[in-house]
Amino acid sequence: MGSACGSSAELWSKCPGCHDIVYRKEITRRLNVCPRCNFHFRLTAQERLIAVVDPGSFREMDAELSSSDFLGFGGDPPYQERLEEARARTGRREAVITGEARIRGFRVALAVFDFAFMGGSMGTVVGEKLVRLIELAAEARLPLVVFSSSGGARMQEGMFSLVQMAKIAAALARLRERGVVFISVLTDPTTGGVAASLAMLGDVNLAEPGALIGFAGPRVIEQTINQRLPEGFQRAEFLYEHGMVDAVVSRRELRGVLARLLRLFGAPVEA
Repeated sequence: MGSACGSSAELWSKCPGCHDIVYRKEITRRLNVCPRCNFHFRLTAQERLIAVVDPGSFREMDAELSSSDFLGFGGDPPYQERLEEARARTGRREAVITGEARIRGFRVALAVFDFAFMGGSMGTVVGEKLVRLIELAAEARLPLVVFSSSGGARMQEGMFSLVQMAKIAAALARLRERGVVFISVLTDPTTGGVAASLAMLGDVNLAEPGALIGFAGPRVIEQTINQRLPEGFQRAEFLYEHGMVDAVVSRRELRGVLARLLRLFGAPVEA
């Protein structure tokens, strides 16, 4: 289930939702949403910025930070090689981008995960970038908006990646003490340590339709408890029905919903 935006030579795309063959330009025009069944394709970080923030308003911070194989994890392929491949393929240095932006004129501190970079996994650099952004939001009293898309903590960094969960949760607690709102947007997939430490801690938790959300994946849970899970388990709609998220919002409506929430919470407007 990759992004709908592939090679320009590919005119058609098979939708994973309805399995119909759909004209690729029509999917792109609809913010990478299938016009037949409303299936939401995954977005890269750049595509997410285009879909949500005011044009030209995003100012990235800490873009120079990047991970290294400081544990000598190795692996096949080695961790350092995987990092270099992800950077070359995505054009980014890490699995999250952070900075300031505007959403319909409202100023926000913004973080966007990119699942294309090692499954959006959270290591020490991702944790550090998020904490710095949260501290900026607290200092400048800017609403924090985070788009999560992650498989969880990065195993190649061992315990150091797991420490980021507590580090981020503590930073969010300090943000709440300052009375600054945190709006969390959970996209497909939001799992593991990112779901546990960040994505479910919003003052408002929104989810895109069909997004997989949870700690362990459904197959792991089924194998562990030796029981069949309910239909739609861990999908956004299931979580909404059980009170785990506040709303399921279609991507084409998300920008407007965010703007209304920011107005409600008294977000600053660009002068």
